[in-house]
Order: sequence, then C-alpha cells, then structure tokens
Amino acid sequence: MRIGLLIPTLNAGPRWHAALRALSLQDLRPDRLLLIDSGSQDGTVEAARAHGFEIVEIHREQFDHGATRQLGLDRLADCDVVICMTQDAIAAAPDTLSKLAAGFADGQVAVAWGRQLPHDDANPIAAHARRFNYPGRSRQVRSQDIPTLGIKAAFCSNSFAAWRQTALRAIGGFPSQTLLGEDMLSCAKLLQAGWTSAYVAEAAVHHSHNYSATEEFRRYFDTGVLHSREAWLIDAFGRAEGEGLRFIRSEWQALAEHGSAWRLKALLNNAAKFSGYALGRRYQRLPKRLVPRLSMHPRWWRALR
Repeated sequence: MRIGLLIPTLNAGPRWHAALRALSLQDLRPDRLLLIDSGSQDGTVEAARAHGFEIVEIHREQFDHGATRQLGLDRLADCDVVICMTQDAIAAAPDTLSKLAAGFADGQVAVAWGRQLPHDDANPIAAHARRFNYPGRSRQVRSQDIPTLGIKAAFCSNSFAAWRQTALRAIGGFPSQTLLGEDMLSCAKLLQAGWTSAYVAEAAVHHSHNYSATEEFRRYFDTGVLHSREAWLIDAFGRAEGEGLRFIRSEWQALAEHGSAWRLKALLNNAAKFSGYALGRRYQRLPKRLVPRLSMHPRWWRALR
C-alpha cells in the first residue's frame, strides 16, 4: 500500500518546525510528501523542501478547502492512501502515522481519522473540546449507525485523517467551493455509499485552538452556511443542535474546577456559536456585503463571486 502525506500551508509559523520534526521521527515514512502552499512568506516552503516535501504553490485566492486538497490527491494519484494533515497538527508519538494507516487493514474502511490532543498552551475550554470530540476509544461507523449517531456519524477532521483513494474517487473526490467541512461532506457520502469510517484513537496529534468569542461566532457562522448550502447533509443525518446541547452540559461540568471566570467565558463563547450558526443558516437573507465580514474565510466569498 503506497501512502502519501498532504499538507496545505500558509505562513505556518513556529509550530511548523515542531510538526516537521515530529514527522521526521515517524516509524512510517510516507512514499510521497506533498505541500500545497498559498503564498507563504515566512520560510514555510523552504523548511518543507528541506524535509523532502514536493511543493505545489498556488495563489492565496485560489485556496479552497475541498478543491485544494483534491488537487493534492490528484498529484498523489499513485498513492493508495493519502494522509491529510494541517500545518499546526503535531504528531504525538513516533508511531502516529503507522497506527493511522493500520486502520486500512479492514478493506471496507474508506476514511481513518485520528485523535486530537490539546496543545500545551490550550486553555480549559479548548482542552475540553478535544476530550469531548476525540475520546480515547477507537470505533468504526457504518451507515446503520446513522439513526443512532445522527450527524456525529459523519464527523471527521482533515487536520488528521487518511483517505482511501479508490473510495474517494468513486464518490467524486473532495467537493469544490467548500467554505469548510469537505471532510464531513466526504465522510457522509462514503457512509451512504456503504463504506466504513474508522476513528483510530491510538493515532494522535496535538491540535487545538484558543478561540475568542468572535472567532467562535465566525467559525459557526461558516458551519451554518455549510449546512444551508449542503441541505442534504442535515436531511440525511439530522441536525446538530442536540449534539451542541450535550457538549454544553459536558463543558459546564468540566469547567467547574477552573472557576467561574472560565464558565462565564464558555457561556459567551457558546452564545456566539449559536448566534453565528443561526445567522449562517440564513446567510442568503443577509446583505451580500455583510456576509464575508461575518465569515472566518472572507477571501473564499470573494473568490466565489
């Protein structure tokens, strides 16, 4: 089985060097390493080239979460499995990649995604989000699990996920013109086509964000846009609101030991999430000039026009 590694970048910053060091220590060396860069000016490309990456450079305005990754998969067409990572995901152990790749020993697995642990600087809110969404027990998800899991059945993250090329090509590859969520959309289609999604908790990376309330608003606005533009996802898998309420209850309990200030911040963040999501679902009713200002990815809207 030939394995490729694909990472999109833009001014990856200080963590990029730690990510490259962690990759150089892996007991599984991918057959090909591919970087797609959107105009970095901080040495990101030069550092990757020194670690053996092939480089594809695109204009910043060309970046699209789905189409850019599909460009990478097309360049890695000779690889049976392609591992996708983001520039701020750092392998947690030398066997991180090999354990993720082991998920494909089952021929029905089309996507295997790994556990995400908080970075050392993660605040209590960010740390809880990782524990909630990425538990310590592995599992497989199939189409028959959709009625029980709802939209959670399609959850996976291209911050650290691997894809079987033949399966992904069979559903048309990653979708283009995706504001975000190309991973969830693809996973959902694979489940509908009879494939299996494997969560491999033994394969872990460090990856987290200390989002402000404004950033949470923008992120969930984009999620609402996604669910509006891809209405079939909600129709087939169910709404996300129930999962959100379960998260809030879990977060409230987890933050008890950190004091009322963190609980207050969590309340503000969650209010921002719900309002952002609600507006995103109704983005078509908003003034067109306002929409990019509410989004975490304003450049995407300009490219869409």
